[in-house]
Amino acid sequence: MKNLLDTHTLIWFLNGEDALSAKARKAIEKRGAINFVSIASLWEMAIKTSLGKLEMKIQFNKVAELMNENGFQILPITFADTLILLSLPFHHKDPFDRIILSQGINNKLKILSKDPFFDRYEVDLLW
Repeated sequence: MKNLLDTHTLIWFLNGEDALSAKARKAIEKRGAINFVSIASLWEMAIKTSLGKLEMKIQFNKVAELMNENGFQILPITFADTLILLSLPFHHKDPFDRIILSQGINNKLKILSKDPFFDRYEVDLLW
């Protein structure tokens, strides 16, 4: 199974928070699962942390180390992702989420997200 973690999913997993659904945790921890984190999520976390809009139990500079320890792979944004973005309906206007949706579609990944707007798109979604 190939998963793409939404930003909040990554944060909740790394923080060990109960807000992460049992299904999402199981999918992440499943033997043989390949878990991706969009570089857009890391940008979003850095921006929100610098603005004081995001507080995490761990320091932001430890995120890469923890991702590595958990076997998470960083998913770069490609030109092909942007082509998907061009035709993506505007059910959701958050630019970071739209990138994650595009990457999930382009790379045929299961998106692990609680975001209710994601249901409006034709994506493989789990929560």
